[in-house]
Amino acid sequence: MNGEEFDDLVHFFDSMARTSWLSAVHDTIKEETGSWEGKKVLDVGCGTGRLLLKGAEEAEAVTGVDLSREMVKSAVQNFFFHDKSKKAEFLIGDACALPVDNSSFHLALSTCVIFLLPEPELGLKELHRVLKADGTAAMLNPSPKMNQLSAHQYGKEKGISGFELTSLLKWANVSTRRHRYSEDELTSLLTSTGFHTIRHVHVLNGLATITLAVKSSSL
Repeated sequence: MNGEEFDDLVHFFDSMARTSWLSAVHDTIKEETGSWEGKKVLDVGCGTGRLLLKGAEEAEAVTGVDLSREMVKSAVQNFFFHDKSKKAEFLIGDACALPVDNSSFHLALSTCVIFLLPEPELGLKELHRVLKADGTAAMLNPSPKMNQLSAHQYGKEKGISGFELTSLLKWANVSTRRHRYSEDELTSLLTSTGFHTIRHVHVLNGLATITLAVKSSSL
């Protein structure tokens, strides 16, 4: 993957982040990660910064990293528009080679990224590296239940239509072509990269999973 693949998709991803279904998932991620008060928070694959905006008011500082230069530009603009620029930094960078120092963050987020990586272990090792001791990683990945048929059925049940449904179906399509993680797979990957206290939260009626894990205080 390279950033230019996503440069022309800024409007699509920003609109997707504001859909009722993905915005609700972001709200759940914020709730499950608890208070960001006094914390330094990183979002790997931050897109246009919508998830970080959910907790920017209370966080000490937020940092977004994205492979796409245009996504980063849009995130900077969104934070400027919401008068949160002083708390935020956005960087162009690869999830497998993050341009940030070791042990820098209390919380590291990564939504819709790990399932795209050819070597997910590299991305998880980077999350581990940049977290402080006892820091938390929170990820969002499609589950084995995710496919276009099940996503369409979910949309029908929830009355989702138009762009909201189209974006969900596109995520389902990409998921089936890349990877869909079971809880056991996620637990195994995180354990092997030095995380513990792993827990999973189902969202979208089980079509996706929020996974939270803690970096050992001894590392």
